Amino acid sequence: MSQEIAVIGSPEFTTGFRLAGVRKFENVPDDEKDVDLDEAVSRTLEDDDIGIIVMHDDDLTHLSRNVRNDVETSVEPTLVTLGGGAGSGGLRDKIKRAIGIDLMDEDEQGDNE
Repeated sequence: MSQEIAVIGSPEFTTGFRLAGVRKFENVPDDEKDVDLDEAVSRTLEDDDIGIIVMHDDDLTHLSRNVRNDVETSVEPTLVTLGGGAGSGGLRDKIKRAIGIDLMDEDEQGDNE
């Protein structure tokens, strides 16, 4: 079964992903994040079809401690955060954890020469 990507955030944040073909999303307008973001993240965590959750790094501050802990420690689906400067979210490690291989590792790519 293929795992889907879900994106959670403001409509401005999710639109680009939706245009790129991401079908699962939760739009949470900026002025509703303190109230509705926890619920959107919890719903997404419970969806067995989702393998990766994409959020803006800044949105993590709007989550309650429990929901933030749940999403940050989840192996499947794996949280990937964007924004917030270089190296934020540990994208390489999170993708490796989600799919079981390191896409950037030359040894796991096989010999292409």
